[in-house]
Amino acid sequence: MHKRKVPMRMCIGCKEMKPKRELVRVVHNKEGEVSLDLTGKKAGRGAYICADTSCLDKARKAHLIEKAFKRSIPQEVYDEMEKELSGDE
Repeated sequence: MHKRKVPMRMCIGCKEMKPKRELVRVVHNKEGEVSLDLTGKKAGRGAYICADTSCLDKARKAHLIEKAFKRSIPQEVYDEMEKELSGDE
C-alpha cells in the first residue's frame, strides 16, 4: 500500500510543525477582512494557528498575524477569533 503524504503547516503562535488538519486557518480576503476558516475552504491568503487560545494569545502579543498578512488587525477581530476558538459563540 502506498502511504499518503500528510501536509504539514507551521503554527504562527507556537512555531511547531503540525499536520494541516490539526490547525485552524486564519484568512485575509480581498475585502481586507480577517477571520477564522474552520473549513479550510475560504478564498484568500491563509496562515495557520493551533486550535488553542494560548497560541492565539502568543500571536496576538507578538503581532504575528499582522506580520503574516502585512496589515494591522483591530482588537475586535482578535476577540472574535478567541470566541470562535473557545466555542463561546
